[in-house]
Amino acid sequence: MATKRDYYDILGVGKSVPLGEIKRAYRKLALKYHPDKNNSPDAAEQFKEVNEAYEVLSNSKKREAYDQFGHAAFDQTAGFGAGPFGGFPGFGGETRTYKQGPFTYTYTTSGGGSPFEGIGFSDPFEIFEAFFGGVYPFRRTQQIPRYSLSLTFDEAVHGCKKKVEIEGREKIIKIPAGVDDGTRIRFRDFYITFDVKQDEQFKRDDVDLFLDLPISFAQAALGDTIEVPTIDKSVGLKIRPGTQPGTLIRLRGKGVPYLRGGGRGDQYVRVMVKVPEKLSGRQREILKEFEEEKEEKKGWF
Repeated sequence: MATKRDYYDILGVGKSVPLGEIKRAYRKLALKYHPDKNNSPDAAEQFKEVNEAYEVLSNSKKREAYDQFGHAAFDQTAGFGAGPFGGFPGFGGETRTYKQGPFTYTYTTSGGGSPFEGIGFSDPFEIFEAFFGGVYPFRRTQQIPRYSLSLTFDEAVHGCKKKVEIEGREKIIKIPAGVDDGTRIRFRDFYITFDVKQDEQFKRDDVDLFLDLPISFAQAALGDTIEVPTIDKSVGLKIRPGTQPGTLIRLRGKGVPYLRGGGRGDQYVRVMVKVPEKLSGRQREILKEFEEEKEEKKGWF
């Protein structure tokens, strides 16, 4: 019998990470292994494995049980009543098989008598639907047409209105702020999956944004206040004296709006110190004096 992989290893996160990190890791992996996008032979099994890990680690009660007992907490054959945790008649329950198209998944529901009753595994398709807000495309009952629509980075993060043609009829749809590449939304009687183009300036990671900020050696050494672009408007960013190359500065609440409301992500500014390729004679003299003075200070008491 094959040994089940650790749920934290499956999602690529540490055991002490907050729920937000678990959600972020799940989102990336679920999109990566989703059978709609991944045609590899083992994609379906990996998709099921990722969903199973997310369902446990995203639920505080299940996560606590897993951290204490591992996979045995949900194994109906574990027989904890005979072990050092006497009095637990078994953590598992009924094993069910779910089949859709070419994919067959087996999952476990909790049985009676367990202190963790009600926290067994659900249908992996439903986990994906609940997280991404849609219906899994392989369901036999799926009759709603699906379409794709390309958006610019600005349209996705700010939201917009688009004119689309659905079954020969023009419709105007309102796209909420925060849509990401691969997001699928239902608009009454149809679904749209969005293809979001990358931005040349901002790099997006879920609701967080990353921006490289080139500054001069003098600005890094002496400090300065620099105008930094955000998706709304430029803001003044204070560079502390002695700022080192690669330093990340966090701008709270300047990231992408959450798709379903409730705040925004953050923007991270990475300081990139520019080294001049050509120096004037005077500049060379100043830098030499700087180095000489620095060497002299090393010998001072």
